[in-house]
Amino acid sequence: MSVSLPPDLRLLLIDEDPLFRLGMSVWLNQSPDISLVAEVESGEAALELLDRQFGASAAALERSQPVNLVLLDVGLGRLNPSQIQGLNLCRLLKSRYPALPILCLSAAPEPVILAAARQSGADGYCAKSLEPAELAAAIRRIAAGQSDWDISWQNAQAPTAASTAARPVFSQSARLRLAPFRRRLRLSGIQQIEAVLSDVNAELQNLDLSLLDRAVLAGKSRELRAARWLVQGLLATPSLEAEPSVRPPAAVSAPVTQPSGRQSSQPSGQQSGQQPRQTDLPEPGQLVRASANRIVEVQQSPDKVQELAFDALITKLQAGLSNLTELPLEIDILREDKKRELLYLAVRKLEDLLSELRYSQLEPSQLPDKRDLILLDLWQAMLIDFFGKYYTVRLRTYSGETDVEVIEVLLRDAVVVQAEILTKIPGVIEVLQHLLFRIPLSVDSQAYASGNPESLARAELLLENLVIQLANAVMQPLLNHFANVETIKTSFYDRRLLSSREIERFRNNLSWRYRLERLYREPKNIFESQYRLFTLTGRGIRQTLIYAPRTTELSSLTGLPYAVTLVLETRDAVAPRLRSVLSFMGNSFVYVLTELVGRGIGLVGKGVLKGLGNVWQDTRTGRDRQR
Repeated sequence: MSVSLPPDLRLLLIDEDPLFRLGMSVWLNQSPDISLVAEVESGEAALELLDRQFGASAAALERSQPVNLVLLDVGLGRLNPSQIQGLNLCRLLKSRYPALPILCLSAAPEPVILAAARQSGADGYCAKSLEPAELAAAIRRIAAGQSDWDISWQNAQAPTAASTAARPVFSQSARLRLAPFRRRLRLSGIQQIEAVLSDVNAELQNLDLSLLDRAVLAGKSRELRAARWLVQGLLATPSLEAEPSVRPPAAVSAPVTQPSGRQSSQPSGQQSGQQPRQTDLPEPGQLVRASANRIVEVQQSPDKVQELAFDALITKLQAGLSNLTELPLEIDILREDKKRELLYLAVRKLEDLLSELRYSQLEPSQLPDKRDLILLDLWQAMLIDFFGKYYTVRLRTYSGETDVEVIEVLLRDAVVVQAEILTKIPGVIEVLQHLLFRIPLSVDSQAYASGNPESLARAELLLENLVIQLANAVMQPLLNHFANVETIKTSFYDRRLLSSREIERFRNNLSWRYRLERLYREPKNIFESQYRLFTLTGRGIRQTLIYAPRTTELSSLTGLPYAVTLVLETRDAVAPRLRSVLSFMGNSFVYVLTELVGRGIGLVGKGVLKGLGNVWQDTRTGRDRQR
């Protein structure tokens, strides 16, 4: 039976975010039968608009072409309790206009919110991250009178057979292969927008600008931020279908105890001949997420773990990248845009590596043996892409000027870079095994399965540290060989570090950091069973500590690093006793001073004063007698 659609869908969008409204306008107006005729940012404005339209006369109603479907953000008013909240507005609209379809949108689709939207009278519920074509199809079905909740949150997470048949079916491997391409496009677009936005913001710092120029630049800045939002949305990585895994059988890991104390098991209804599920994962339709004091299970595709980790990393790279630690980093010498470009490049190369490893039939047990080769290949690929394979600089020597191939010189430092930086990056194999083969990730000596919030948070920390250290490794040989080359300084360096004096001071600080790291900080971290990671906090780069057993490294220490651990152990053994002795001696000294010496001095002083008083009294009495 064919469904008769309205000749024209006229939508009202109710959302507080102006950038989201702009993006929806661009998306929806591309469809010939859909038009976004009105958009408001509050419930009060929506009620006023609808009352004005539906309260008009028939002739005015025909001219105005009122809306016949509402898109409502369920999170409306969450930042302003005095305004009408999203679900309350949905109930109010349904009571006033029962025939007006309402499609609720949510940035974080959850079963609880879905149920609340259904009780509020909404006709459908979709994620804001839904693909434009799927959202348009949902709007058409809702407008046609179909109150089909399968098009909403369930469809965004686990498509039904009908919805899957309505669109082309891609295998999970095809989606995984296309995901890096989409993210590369997004990163490239964001980098270009960030570069122009940085120039515009720099021009806005000029105090001599006229009001007209300042207004024009401010408008450009807003347009660029809107463009950045659109690029992030249009090229977002789509959700992966919950299909059977395409990884080799060797990727199956052993069962692991879940944080809740239960152990995953094979479903009893599994038929013979089916591929057994991996027991280290939640069952299909489950995801473990964190709440205030407990873990709630919700639906999640296991293959989204890598996507979530990389999306969180990319989001943090768009914020501040200042070094907030006390330690100098090689990337500190770069301009902000170049630093961001290098870190983006590290993310892209790391994602390419994961895609290559995923389809190379590599077994988890083979990763530790290939760790050094993997990191070295990553470093070389980043060097070539960041500086350019044929990047040449002209150097002045005693025999005259000569052209030098930069990459050729930098690649000679592979052994030094690997020894100083790459081999010391912690958790590389663990995070790769976790993302590739879903092997549980150890957090404070407890294994957490893929999809658990604890393992996801730890994977993000390890990835952030890996990306930052790879970027440092790219800059280290450049500072060793071409630190004072003028063309490199003007092309890459921060304006505050252009002078030869500042560059040499920066290099000396780095040298001292590596000496202290090798002789003191690293033995101390080994002795204290911890790693120090460089992480992104949204404001900049900070250090964080994570626990990790390092007994093997401790037993292999020799020389001065071993002496440092002995000093630390001696201090721990002696310090409490020494403090006790000093405390006893201090108390005794205070007692002697106050009780003995103080009282003695007090008595002597009292006797002297008393004697002086008596002498003065006798002298005065004698004078009175003579009178």
